Amino acid sequence: MRTIRIASGQGFWGDWLEAPLRQVQGGPIDYLMMDYLAEVTMSIMQKQRARDPAMGYARDFVPLVARLLPDLVERGIRITSNAGGVNPRACADEVVERAQELGLQGKVQVGVVTGDDILDRLSELADRGHLLANLDTGEPLEAIRDRVQSANAYLGAQPVVEALRRGAQIVITGRVTDTGLTLAPMIHEFGWAADDWDRIAAGTVAGHINECGAQCTGGNCLVDWERLPNMADPGYPIVDARDDGTFVVTKHEGTGGRVTVASVTEQLLYEMGDPSTYITPDGVADFTTIRLKQDGKDRVFVSGVRGRPATDSLKVSLSYLYGYKAVGTLVYAWPDAYKKAKKADRILRERLARLGLEFEEILTEFVGVNATHGRLAGEPDPNLAEVQLRIGVRARESAPVRRFTREIAPLILNGPPSVTGFAGGRPKVEEIVAYWPALIPKTEIQTQVEILEA
Repeated sequence: MRTIRIASGQGFWGDWLEAPLRQVQGGPIDYLMMDYLAEVTMSIMQKQRARDPAMGYARDFVPLVARLLPDLVERGIRITSNAGGVNPRACADEVVERAQELGLQGKVQVGVVTGDDILDRLSELADRGHLLANLDTGEPLEAIRDRVQSANAYLGAQPVVEALRRGAQIVITGRVTDTGLTLAPMIHEFGWAADDWDRIAAGTVAGHINECGAQCTGGNCLVDWERLPNMADPGYPIVDARDDGTFVVTKHEGTGGRVTVASVTEQLLYEMGDPSTYITPDGVADFTTIRLKQDGKDRVFVSGVRGRPATDSLKVSLSYLYGYKAVGTLVYAWPDAYKKAKKADRILRERLARLGLEFEEILTEFVGVNATHGRLAGEPDPNLAEVQLRIGVRARESAPVRRFTREIAPLILNGPPSVTGFAGGRPKVEEIVAYWPALIPKTEIQTQVEILEA
């Protein structure tokens, strides 16, 4: 039975920079999947592109690829990545330039997938009756239209498949689903039909396991976390995929962490809603049909996955400016650390009230006491050595938030004693970027695939 090996190299924008190099040089692989995008990431990238038209993609992707290119060319390894963010062509141009600098002219083809970004089409779509109503509230997009910062449809695996079929060694996309970056090589290599729903679902499950990097090989893992070996050099997952839709999750020999049924199960539950209906643009996977079996050391065999037909819609991720926030902290020391922190909180709230400032919310957390578990934490130890007071405010306008930032520091000298932890200075006023999920008919999204030659 034919197999291919698809390695996970990045699980988010900001993941471990050494992981892709270790995946490429640590043993045989055919594909390297590098996932960069989350909902808030798109708005950050959109802001970057607004300031500089050449920006708007994951900047650390390009130097990473430059480090990898000689090995990629020598070993025939291909990359699928959504590092293009809101500017895939600019990202691809940078990769082509680096390949040329390395003397790899004629040896590298870069595929660019676009069509997901609909920010400039919102008015046109509204005129044709597409309300892009919020999936959670039903509210039409018109309610926040003037504050929208990014709008991207989630594309599936098919445009990535097209780029691979046209010879791209590196495929750079915008908002393609995390799962699609692993599924696409399977469709391409095995020739799966777009309506082979069980195999599509199996590839989707493989993509879900692969998408978060070392989270399924021991990172952020609850089971036996104290005894995980060599987590200073964790192995990232590799999917050994077979053309019948079964696959093995593994990692390179000699790397840290573990691949077990427990670790893979934890990743499968990540961001999970209804497990029987995991919807992607490519199809619907039923996670209740997944069968996991330990298949030796650091090998988990996955089988039994069933799927259903894809829907006729694509999810759209929009971000918009909601308001402003600021968060300040102070640390109070023993004795009576918790009492001092509570007293400081009461003083600060009273001063804010006297100023007549209007906030949507004032949130106080006592780190070291109950910031994580809330009321479930119970009564704190009266002999706590230190407690961090963390207080944040949120408002639609920036003015009250700015004034709040001036009210923290005075507590150092005119509040409870034994205070420290203000070395970072006055809190910063930050924009609040809110998330707006919507649906759009697939017929409204036209993807484009372009191949660039180094």
